[in-house]
Amino acid sequence: MNRTRRDRDEEGRARSARPRDGLGRPLPYGAEGVERQPEGVVRSPEETVREAQRLLDGGMPFHAHEVFEDAWKSGPAEERELWRGLAQLAVGLTHAARGNTAGGARLLLRGADRIDAFGTPPYGLDGSGLVAWARELAGRLDGVVDPAAEAPRLRG
Repeated sequence: MNRTRRDRDEEGRARSARPRDGLGRPLPYGAEGVERQPEGVVRSPEETVREAQRLLDGGMPFHAHEVFEDAWKSGPAEERELWRGLAQLAVGLTHAARGNTAGGARLLLRGADRIDAFGTPPYGLDGSGLVAWARELAGRLDGVVDPAAEAPRLRG
């Protein structure tokens, strides 16, 4: 039996140490990649929104999704669906930028539905604008998109 050694973090969890591109795709070992977002970072909502917007504007929605995922896992229970919806928008844009139009549209719509169901989001987030952006983009996906050009504005 040929067993391949898996990359592990300090706690022994499987973690790929392969470098990644700006859309989170693994690159060959030794290739120049984009620095990954550290996992499990607890940020204030303001820091989360600011960092996610910076990453979205830079064409790195996969990394923005990781920032939102940290907020959904560490934030108050009553806000988890909001952060989860925002993470789904970012990963939907990631799939669209990778050319996976069906998966991208599905995640954009799922995220839009979560944000819409949340009601009026706090922290100056433009809930109705984000829902409209996601539904519009999902409706016109027919090929690879430029993630920086398509980046949503998190605040109005």
